[in-house]
Amino acid sequence: DGCHAALKRLQVEYIDLFFCHRPDPETPIEETVRAMDVLIQQGKVLYWGTSEWEAEQITEAYEIAEKFNLTPPTMEQPEYNLFNHGKIEKDYLPLYKKYGLGTTIWSPLASGLLTGKYNHGIPSNSRAYVKGYEWLKEQFESEETIQKIGKVKELQPIAERLEISLTQLALGYCLKNPNVSTIILGASKKEQLKENLGTLSIMDKITDSTIKDINKVLDK
Repeated sequence: DGCHAALKRLQVEYIDLFFCHRPDPETPIEETVRAMDVLIQQGKVLYWGTSEWEAEQITEAYEIAEKFNLTPPTMEQPEYNLFNHGKIEKDYLPLYKKYGLGTTIWSPLASGLLTGKYNHGIPSNSRAYVKGYEWLKEQFESEETIQKIGKVKELQPIAERLEISLTQLALGYCLKNPNVSTIILGASKKEQLKENLGTLSIMDKITDSTIKDINKVLDK
């Protein structure tokens, strides 16, 4: 039903990549794999992927697909940024080589935290003040986030030395990872989008040495 509704909303005949957003604890993974295979056989979906699944669940999906000659997932959509990199850099490692798993990452800037705009408090024009985003304001005021902001401030000198923005440093870190296939960007202004896309032109500055410097700050 979700796929059919999406096709109608998008006014298209098929969806290039259909994500199963978070595993349903009430639905066996085999049932999900079979449902995705049916959609692909019907021509309504070209490829399917998982979103925020654990490595063990993705592995199970691949094993089921292989056992019953079904279509396996090709992509996982996890959160990945300087403050959240365990799944991409550790948990999924066996899956990249064994299955050719790709990743479409979200929140590469940690809800804007890694841009540096929250270093001196929450700006009045931030989405944290938008109705419905009260949860984000509470999150930014938490002790954990205050500690993260301290690390963002420590990353600033690295960005300045490279003559790039904090935003580009954070995005560059993600792009440097060979197991990242796609990065989902979010921008409310044209200038933000230009800055984000400008990361592509400064990737030569994101060296292995730069990554080590970043990790030194994160590991403190």
